[in-house]
Order: sequence, then structure tokens, then C-alpha cells
Amino acid sequence: MTAAAIAQPADPRLAADARELHRELSELLRVVQFRDRDRICCYDVSVSQCYALEAVLARGPLTLNELAAHLYLDKSTASRVVKALAEKGYVERRPHPGDGRAVQLVATEAGRRLHTVIERDLLSQVEGLVADFDPEVRRALASLLARLGRAAVAAAQETCACRTG
Repeated sequence: MTAAAIAQPADPRLAADARELHRELSELLRVVQFRDRDRICCYDVSVSQCYALEAVLARGPLTLNELAAHLYLDKSTASRVVKALAEKGYVERRPHPGDGRAVQLVATEAGRRLHTVIERDLLSQVEGLVADFDPEVRRALASLLARLGRAAVAAAQETCACRTG
């Protein structure tokens, strides 16, 4: 088998489809990131702080290392994000029950309330964006994006393993 035959993708449209998806996804992410900066910062937190608060709420108590890994941040950056959230009263550090050297990050009641308000604001915007889609299309879109997200997480973890391994 020649090198040219090996290099040919099984699906000749794959490269074109990937390019189109990349272009459209990049545009969507750019607009969403702008929206996040514009909307979330109105609530006394940065986008990174909001993502960290959301992670602590969704995943339960987290160590700093767990949070940093989840957010794809280095530990020092995650530490600064957590420090700001703690100073604002949105998270607190508690002793880790299984490791005396570690702490767990837990959302405070103020953090829960703040997250609820931000989430309500962002979800109302998303509802407006998808209101004209048929319910089946909305569900399929959510399912497709979830599948794409899981694939992206797996690829990111594989890339991180290659860099560290």
C-alpha cells in the first residue's frame, strides 16, 4: 500500500466537514465567550470565577487540584481564582476529611444564590435562542453537543497525558 493510499481518509468529506464545523463552532464560542464576559462580570465575578463556582456546585466539594484539572488551569491560576471567590464569600475552604494536608472547596450560601441568579440570566438568553427550534431539534442539538463535548474532553485528556507521560 502506498503512502498516499494510507493518508486518504475513509470519508473524503471528513476534512471539509471538520473545517466547516470548526469555523461554525469557533464563531459560536467567540459569541458565547463575549456574552459570558459581558453578562457574568455584571455579577461581581469573572468568567473564570463563575466557572469555578459552577464546578464546585456541580461536582461537590473539590480539592484545588481537582478544580484546576476540571477547568484546565494550572494550580497557581486556580488558586488565584479560588482566593478571589473566598474573599468575596462565595466559596470556603474546609479541611479535607481524608487528607489532613488538603482542603476542600465548598460553595457558600451566597455562592449558591449568586450562581442561581447568573444561571437564570444565561438560561433565559439560551431559551430565546432556541425558542424557534422544534422540541425534537432542541433535544437532538443538546444530545449532539453533549457527545461532542465528551469527545473533546477525551481528546484533551489524551493530549494532557501525552505531555505529562
